[in-house]
Amino acid sequence: MGKKEGLAGYPQTGVASTCRSYEEYCAMFKLSDAELMGGPVLDVAGGASSFTAHLIARGVPAVAVDPFYEGVTEEVITKAYEEIAVSSAKIAANAGAYDWSFYGSPEQHRNIRERSLTLFNEDFRREDARTRYLSASLPHLPFEDNSFERIFCSHFLFLYADSFGVPFHTASIKEMLRVLKPGGELRIYPLVTLKWEPCAFIPEILTELGDFVEAEFLPTDLPFVPVPSSLLRLVKLA
Repeated sequence: MGKKEGLAGYPQTGVASTCRSYEEYCAMFKLSDAELMGGPVLDVAGGASSFTAHLIARGVPAVAVDPFYEGVTEEVITKAYEEIAVSSAKIAANAGAYDWSFYGSPEQHRNIRERSLTLFNEDFRREDARTRYLSASLPHLPFEDNSFERIFCSHFLFLYADSFGVPFHTASIKEMLRVLKPGGELRIYPLVTLKWEPCAFIPEILTELGDFVEAEFLPTDLPFVPVPSSLLRLVKLA
């Protein structure tokens, strides 16, 4: 299925930091609660999402990285609220282009994000928060080799393909694989760009990775974007 006629894409300047919920993560990455009981887990480009807070509350070791976390705590939280307002307005302006079977409506979509941000805020304000919310940027992660069992990266790689080319994407994926344990898995979503077009250079990157990984494309349980997207699952073989 192609892009909906007349839809130019998602208007975005710079990289957004959004407030996705644990339920959204499970849907877009096709995860069950049981799959997430093991750890440690790394959320790359986590923004103000509540995924890490939810895992920590369940006793699962989890860390999120994003340059968004740099700065004074209350300023970071304020920026997250501002981003909700901006992104919600963009989505509402083109509401007819999206699949609302998961969220129900633009209003419910915003409500989910605001509830998620509340959970993030509570966790981000804790004294030990900066031990699990680290300011870091791909393609350089501040972790030892083979540190994580599962790594997730949503709404960054491939989505901003026009701003970050093949070398950046290749280096970023190799870096995430470096900190992934052998047998662990990396999941990336979505695989379309901000123009709502499939990212053209994914096959090139998979060729570069070679026999280092086992790759597969999986359907997701989060129908929303105007162009349906699968997720990329990479299992580290060595």
